[in-house]
Amino acid sequence: MIPSSRFIYAVITWVICSFAAALPGVWMNLWVVVGTLIFLCSLIDLLYLWLEKCCTVTRSLPGKFAVGEKGEVKLVISHKSRRNIPLEVYDGIPQGADAPAMPWQGVIPSGKNAQVRYDVTIYERGIAEFTDVHIRVLGPLALWKRKRVVALPGEVKIYPNYAPVLRLALLATQHRQEQMGIVRRPRAGSSKDFHQLRDYRQGDSLSQIDWKSTSRRLQLISRDYQEQRNQSIVFLLDCGRRMRAIDGELPQFDHCLNALLLVAYVALRQGDHIAVQSFGGEDRWLPPVKGSHAMATVLNHLYDATTSSAPSDFAEAAERLMTRNRRRALVIVLTNLRGEDGHEIIPALRSMQSRHLVMLASLRERVVRDAVEQPVVHFSDALKHVASRQYMEERREILATLGAHGILTMDVTADELAVSLANRYIDIKAAGKL
Repeated sequence: MIPSSRFIYAVITWVICSFAAALPGVWMNLWVVVGTLIFLCSLIDLLYLWLEKCCTVTRSLPGKFAVGEKGEVKLVISHKSRRNIPLEVYDGIPQGADAPAMPWQGVIPSGKNAQVRYDVTIYERGIAEFTDVHIRVLGPLALWKRKRVVALPGEVKIYPNYAPVLRLALLATQHRQEQMGIVRRPRAGSSKDFHQLRDYRQGDSLSQIDWKSTSRRLQLISRDYQEQRNQSIVFLLDCGRRMRAIDGELPQFDHCLNALLLVAYVALRQGDHIAVQSFGGEDRWLPPVKGSHAMATVLNHLYDATTSSAPSDFAEAAERLMTRNRRRALVIVLTNLRGEDGHEIIPALRSMQSRHLVMLASLRERVVRDAVEQPVVHFSDALKHVASRQYMEERREILATLGAHGILTMDVTADELAVSLANRYIDIKAAGKL
């Protein structure tokens, strides 16, 4: 039981009035009567709250949350009391979450239920746990509050929030989507599969004309082609300590996840297979999946993926991938390249190159770029500038060495990764390299 602010103010006022009660006259008797009334009222309020039946609470959680996005939670509070019950409610939201509407205050009419809807924003992926619901019920005289805890544990999955990235990236690549389906013009070295017959359009090459169908229908008929399907895309996702660096509002690991999900979405729509292998402290393998419906499988596999403090072992990751996936695939390595990685990452990627088409997608830290572009004023600025230059030059040498060996490379900032990687995938498909 907790005294309410009304009870505390009444007691304080009564104590202050004790100075007036010390004066001769009837003030002493009046002061005693008021004190007795306050005591009796508080006792009645206390007993009523003690004997009153507890409220019942049920909670409805959404099927899933997205990181940084609001999700609506509903509480239904009911009681069997004959009075209108004023109360305060605080739901046990996950640690680190944000719920501006909590605590909720209101009155439940006699014999009715109260539905409390509020938005929760969760900022970490994985499984979030909701705990007990805390309720404070105000007595009929509003002198005491009774705290009640309703055990109501619940869990919900927090998925990566790739929807904004998906919208922006698809908008940015909209003018290139035509290249992912029907082939409108011949391209040297492209890999084509027959799709359908259609009427001749101006600009079609003579090699596209189906002469047998043309002779039967007495009008020009062209063949339609589409990019080759049923190809494999394997993502090697670095989960080591280097991916914990914060870039903007998110860690670099989350930027890589968003880019991975975007390319997976586009590839699954194209009829390709998607597989994911993580390395760097956590060895998780998602076997190849296919079809637009498989996007849910990819999300369920990655929603609780986390980084670790372990180093990234590229050689071991390459060896495991060669054992797990023997079919030729486009292997996309998502990491943050460092200068000291040259002696390890080059042999590892070359070993995979014997069977697969390998591409290294490396994140370039914006803080390093800003340090190079920042004007040099003090000696400390000069040291930072030189160190950043050397860091970038070491990365550039490794990327140049990989390119000389025929390994595809990308070196972009986190905010450019999703769109650049999607466009690169489209280029590879269009050129028939896979």
